[in-house]
Amino acid sequence: MVAAYSVTRFDAIDEIEDGGAPYRPVRHHFGIASFGVNSYSSRKTGDRIINEHSEEGDQEELYIVLQGRATFELDGDRVDAPAGTLVFAEPGVKRTAFAEEDSTTVVVVSGKPGKVYEVLGFEVWAPFNPLYEAGDYAEAADRARGVIERQPEAFGAFFYLACCEALAGRPDDAARHLRHALEQSERLRGIARRSPDLDLIRDRPEIAELLR
Repeated sequence: MVAAYSVTRFDAIDEIEDGGAPYRPVRHHFGIASFGVNSYSSRKTGDRIINEHSEEGDQEELYIVLQGRATFELDGDRVDAPAGTLVFAEPGVKRTAFAEEDSTTVVVVSGKPGKVYEVLGFEVWAPFNPLYEAGDYAEAADRARGVIERQPEAFGAFFYLACCEALAGRPDDAARHLRHALEQSERLRGIARRSPDLDLIRDRPEIAELLR
């Protein structure tokens, strides 16, 4: 049996703009199914590279400063991180990072100890996210629907499609797509319980049952 492997240059992976820091979908590019890995970059000094969050649950994250220089804020502590620095954050640690140089790039590796990694396919939604961020919910849903329905394994994309449809006043479409996502993913159920985007449909019996 011959082992399969892939080799690519970092800049050969197309960069995606989705309203946050530009990122390269490394996991999606290689088809990695056992852990999450993406990269995030700055355009200029001062850009936020890593959004502030604390990773609820038990997901661990390792940040690798590939190029440039970043400042991490970890539960209020500031950490200088030049190229070559590795920063490991346990679940519950509030973290964010800012670029101290233009074109700073941070690679993020994530996973949950003792658990199989769940591929949600958020990358499929990324091209449509700027429309969502701009409040163009109906247009985002119209453009995304055909693309996403052809990739039923991308549960995360179905979730965001349902959010847009709910916000656009399309409860039947939103409930159908959300149900597909929630039946496959406990993680998405947790996100759905907290998302105000879904207020229009969360009391429908078939959705309420899944959110219990």
